[in-house]
Amino acid sequence: MYPIRRNRRLRTNEAIRSLVRETIITPNDFLVPLFVVEGKGVKEEIASMPNYYRYSLDLLSEEVKQLWSMGLKSVLLFVKVPDLLKDNKGTEALNPDGLMQRAVKTIKNACPEMLVMTDVALDPYSIYGHDGVLVDGKVLNDDTAEILADMSISHAEAGADFVAPSDMMDGRILTIREALEDEGFTDTGIMSYSAKYASAFYGPFRDALDSAPANMKNVPKDKKTYQMDPGNRDEALRETEMDIDEGADIVMIKPGIAYLDIVREIRNEVEVPVAVYQVSGEYAMIKAAAEKGWLDHDAVMMEQITAIKRAGAHIIASYFAKDVVNFIS
Repeated sequence: MYPIRRNRRLRTNEAIRSLVRETIITPNDFLVPLFVVEGKGVKEEIASMPNYYRYSLDLLSEEVKQLWSMGLKSVLLFVKVPDLLKDNKGTEALNPDGLMQRAVKTIKNACPEMLVMTDVALDPYSIYGHDGVLVDGKVLNDDTAEILADMSISHAEAGADFVAPSDMMDGRILTIREALEDEGFTDTGIMSYSAKYASAFYGPFRDALDSAPANMKNVPKDKKTYQMDPGNRDEALRETEMDIDEGADIVMIKPGIAYLDIVREIRNEVEVPVAVYQVSGEYAMIKAAAEKGWLDHDAVMMEQITAIKRAGAHIIASYFAKDVVNFIS
């Protein structure tokens, strides 16, 4: 007897496949990471991230206008801080005329409706490359959280719509939320890196910002005392629930493809938007393999982006954002 239901009828051609497709990618899915440097007329390609750049403020204006014209409406800012401005407490992070603060203002002047999120962490400002204050080889949690709160206020004063703490210090979301409330920034949101793993996929990003842990005596060689163990799953849900209880408006899982089980677990359990960061190593691997002719760049790019959204992401932070929009348009 022949089957009455043949599932292949819904795969017969592209028209029917498109009509019944469950996961659709649009420009509204993306948060675009942007790297900012001092100078003028600077557009530096990041060697380990082909076709991705650091921008000086004048060219940053042009880039965000282009993003907006493509339907990309949200950016996540990172700054490359000159070494001479780095110390152990991230003092430069609180400078009202610092690079991050000027970058926020530049974007809001160029494209007022662009949603601006800012990275909140000490590693770009630290002489040791760690996400917190380092004393006797240990990253101090509570001292760091207080600095992160001050940094968040500085970003809000500059015009940031959301602050994005990426440090993984315990209790920092509550500390930041209370500080923002006390200063009257009740509408400034928090996107928390709630489940950020101590991943090997971050290498190119650290090249982009020169923010790798310093090879110095009494400096931890990695970030495993505060970022999550890749072997843990239940812990991710506990971390995320704590951040929501402390005031996070959006929660993030980082990295992406290697942690889709975590994405689905969290999406099933929480009622706030879930973001996923498709990180630099994931981007670099596709670019490098495509350059070698070992895989189809666009096909693999779209498959990975689709997988991230299918797993449960409301928001995808990805270096592929412009490539994807060009592909689907």
